[in-house]
Amino acid sequence: MPDSDAGSQIQEIRVHTYELTYVHGTYVMSKGREIAALTSIVVSVETASGVVGWAEVCPLGPNYLPGFAGGVLAAMQELAPALVGVDAMNLSAVADAMHGALRGHDYAKSVLDIACWDAFGKTVGLPVATLLGGVVNESFPLYLAVPLGAPEVMAEFVKEAKQEGIQRFQLKIGSSPTDDSERVAAVVDATDDDDVIIADANGGWRLQDAIVAARLLEQLPRVRLEQPCPTIEECIALRARTSIPIVLDEVITDVHALLRCFDAGAMDAINLKLSRVGGLTAARLIRDLAESLGLRVTIEDTWGGDLTTAAVSQLAASTSVPALYSASFMNDWTAEHIAGYAPRSAHGRGSAPEGPGLGVEVDPSALGNPIQRYC
Repeated sequence: MPDSDAGSQIQEIRVHTYELTYVHGTYVMSKGREIAALTSIVVSVETASGVVGWAEVCPLGPNYLPGFAGGVLAAMQELAPALVGVDAMNLSAVADAMHGALRGHDYAKSVLDIACWDAFGKTVGLPVATLLGGVVNESFPLYLAVPLGAPEVMAEFVKEAKQEGIQRFQLKIGSSPTDDSERVAAVVDATDDDDVIIADANGGWRLQDAIVAARLLEQLPRVRLEQPCPTIEECIALRARTSIPIVLDEVITDVHALLRCFDAGAMDAINLKLSRVGGLTAARLIRDLAESLGLRVTIEDTWGGDLTTAAVSQLAASTSVPALYSASFMNDWTAEHIAGYAPRSAHGRGSAPEGPGLGVEVDPSALGNPIQRYC
């Protein structure tokens, strides 16, 4: 591995946007949230030696997490100038420069962090998974999200997905506990003993409804409950009142949140969203800590296409088999592709590309001219 020099210093940052549409029409979540199309922000980081690193971030609308597409573009005006001249291979220096330029806004920082990882890998000729610790998981299970709908519609969605080899399903719930239990029961009936069902409320219940829902769902086989309430304290309180396995997602924002939830015995597993925690640098730390604590991890992001999927695949491939619960290949969920629809899933499983960096080649013509440039 060559020593860092002026050739890996960031020379120019370009920002693009493109629209991502959901392949199944409308993606429905709790609290009436519906998604048909989203703006994804793509960033390229070019070094003095001409290496270009790519990444994308796609917030799931403005009312899901603290962050939205317009917020990324606004944050770039503060973050990108601070990175020009910084060594893209020095991820600590990249983080220091971003934190010094703008407090918070980790979702916006994530795309720059991941683009630097891509540039790093391309500079040294290694996959990001190797830089993250090495490939230890060459093939891993993927989950598929099932939009909230009528029980029979959700069950039919799952039946069709099972024909493609999917065995892990994340059901969107979070409305009436009784209605939700009927939805989950219909999917249980439509699946087999080897299938796993994650009932995901996306924080849609307050504590009282969450208790009712958990007691209904714990009677069903093969069901886990994901992010029942919007706050850590409510999730901790619920855990003391139910035996159903619990996965925490949106409240896992950093190491401190992970340790708070672990110390309280609030969950059995976590979902780790790259943009939620600030990119691959922070996600690797949280992943390693979770594994040390005996927790299982799903690697994913809020939304995205080929570049998001490539980043997820690299972290998943470097996560041990016992620790990795599943991952999401979101380019299977979206109609548009800017890197040749790579990486690709097969029979419900995924793997990381073997090329340097994120391992995918972006088609610039699919993006058009940048809307922001910093040099």
